[in-house]
Order: sequence, then structure tokens, then C-alpha cells
Amino acid sequence: MTAVSQSPLARTRRGPGPGPGPGPGGSVAGTGRGPRRSLLVWIAEHAALVALGVVTIAPIVFVVLTSLMSSNQALTASIIPKPFDFANYGRVFTELPLAQWFGNSALYAVLATAFMLVSSVPAAYALAQIRFRGANAIFTVIIVAMLLPPQVTAVPVYVMWSELHLTGTLWPLILPNLLGDAFSIFLLRQFFLTIPKEYGDAARMDGCSEWGVLARVVVPMARPGIASAAIFMFFHSWNDYYGPLLYASENQAAWPVAYGLATFRGQHGTDWSMTMAMTVVVMVPVVVIFFFAQKAFVEGIALTGVKG
Repeated sequence: MTAVSQSPLARTRRGPGPGPGPGPGGSVAGTGRGPRRSLLVWIAEHAALVALGVVTIAPIVFVVLTSLMSSNQALTASIIPKPFDFANYGRVFTELPLAQWFGNSALYAVLATAFMLVSSVPAAYALAQIRFRGANAIFTVIIVAMLLPPQVTAVPVYVMWSELHLTGTLWPLILPNLLGDAFSIFLLRQFFLTIPKEYGDAARMDGCSEWGVLARVVVPMARPGIASAAIFMFFHSWNDYYGPLLYASENQAAWPVAYGLATFRGQHGTDWSMTMAMTVVVMVPVVVIFFFAQKAFVEGIALTGVKG
């Protein structure tokens, strides 16, 4: 059979044929520009993120390198320790009551976080999932309490705790969390609003009480939001300086690591290598906790505030 020649219109519809062959010298035109142009585009698109990453990481690298220097080399023109001196990390445990400060911070952070969850989770659940008169007014009061600076109420609250003979300890910072934390209630309430109320209605039809709905339905579905609130409270308690300064400064046995570090820096202002070593030691628990909880933390923040 004789092959039927293809019409120009058909060739046009099918599109162009194979691309151009090698140019002069056997090289394909434009191949040298592709990888280089892609690299330049990537740098242009991520320049702001790279700059932000450098700005964020540079202080941490500076603190770590300074902690490995001798006291004579710290804060000089030298950037790299010569030689690396790890003895500073041993000195912070032998020359300072760092273990006691760590225990006080752990007690403060763990109890404050636990008390906050016990009180704030039911309060946020009631504001988000239960309809009752005055809910909006109560939520407005919580917002006002969240925006109120602690310095405004410092004097009367301090007088109250002094009458109870609890000054000089960390209990004035721990016990108020049994009454709820304004920011935590706000954060949890916003997350609970994302949970459809039909789940709670179905559980009530099966005979669950409000406490049963909270424990069996809402809490398992709100784990990312609860984890975010717990991490916020733990970090705030661990890094708190103003509270211990106000209530525990007169009793060195009750100092947490944040206040102990600030006091040590004031007393040993010239020993920067040891100060930086203590700073690294204080940061390690926070970094480790965030490393293991970052997935739940990021998910909780991303899902919070979808509804108002």
C-alpha cells in the first residue's frame, strides 16, 4: 500500500517535531544557563529566610563558642576557642547550687503547668461547647485579664501572699494557676471551637455527663491544642524572672535557674565563659522538650483561632 502523505494542517495540529539539534560545536543551546539560573532563583526566593535563619542561629553559636573559651579569651577578637575548654560546664555545677536551682525550676514549671491544665481545660470547654447566659461577658473579662499587665496588681497581690506567710517561696507563682490562666483559657477556647458540637451531643444522648463528654470526647480530639497550652505555660514558668524576683529573691534556696542565672551574671560579670556555659545548660531542657513536642505544638497553633 502507498503511504498517505500527511497534510500541513495535520502536522500543525500535532505540534512541532523534535527540538533543534545541537548547535555549533555540538552543544545544545541554553543548557549551560539552566542550573545556574535555578540556583540564582532559589537564592532570590529564599534570601529572606536564609538571612532570618542566620540572625537566629548566630547568637546561639556565639554563646556556645564563648562557653568553650577560657576567661581570658572570652569577648575578645577571637571567635574560635583555642583550645576548646569544657571545664566551664563542670564548674557551673561545682561552684554554684545549679542542681538546686534546676529542681526549683522543675517544681515551678511542672506544678504550674499541671494546675493550669486542671483549671483552664474545663473553663475553656464550658465557654466553647456549652451554651449559657453570660458566657460572652465572662470571656470578655478573661480577655481583659490577659491584657492587664502584672505590675498593676503586684502590690495588693504581694500583700495578700505576705499575710499568708508564703513570700520567700515559689508558691505565690504556682497556686494561682489552680484558678485558671487567662491566656491558656483563651487559647484552649479557640481550639475547642473547632470541634463540632455534634460529637458532644451524640455523647450526651448516650448518657454521658458534661465531665464525660470533656474527658472522653473533647480532650482526645484536642490534644494538639492542650499540648500547645502546656508548652506555653512550661516555657513561661521555666524562663520566668519577674515572679521569682518579686517573691523569692530573699530566699536563695527557692531561686529558679532563670533568677539564679541573672544573679550570677551580676556577681561575676567578668567571667563570661562560665556565664555562657550556664546559659547553655539552662537552655538544654527547653530545647529538648520543644524538639519532642514540636509536632503537637505546631499543629495546635495552626488549628487554633479558626473560629471566633
